[in-house]
Amino acid sequence: MIIRGQEILFVDGYNVIHSWGELKGLARVNLSGARQSLLDFMAEYQAYTGVKVIVVFDAQSASGTIDSKLTIIGLEVVFTGTDSTADDYIERQVHLLGKVKRIRVATSDYLEQQLVLSRGATRVSARELELELAEMKSRIKTKERKRQQGEKESFLLVEDRIDPKTKQKLKKLFDEEE
Repeated sequence: MIIRGQEILFVDGYNVIHSWGELKGLARVNLSGARQSLLDFMAEYQAYTGVKVIVVFDAQSASGTIDSKLTIIGLEVVFTGTDSTADDYIERQVHLLGKVKRIRVATSDYLEQQLVLSRGATRVSARELELELAEMKSRIKTKERKRQQGEKESFLLVEDRIDPKTKQKLKKLFDEEE
């Protein structure tokens, strides 16, 4: 579901997989695993940024298939049919939504980049998206480290925060009162 005013990021799935070193190597031995890894990365991106992510995969080479939309780990995932490519699907959606939504398209296909730019969307190359994800993960790790450090400090007892001399004086006062 697309929320009014929400930014949308279309990801040309196989284009990105074959552009990222980590996923390209995995795709050579396990294409399904590479697809799932991309979806995991993009689900994390969607959760962190609030940007609606739609990942589009070509099913063009599989005969007899039709367009199908699924929701996988919170992402909208589209598999195009035999008579359509991921580029075709993305172009149609950009044409329909580009005038009323803020749309970005992740692909390293130069022709596709030019088409989406002409229809009002912005483009991000697969490499730029990879760098954006790496930066996001770095920010998450930094926030998590700070949160954990804050938790450690917040769980310290008052007596652990007092210097030894003051602690000894307080102990002496408490002992006298008993």
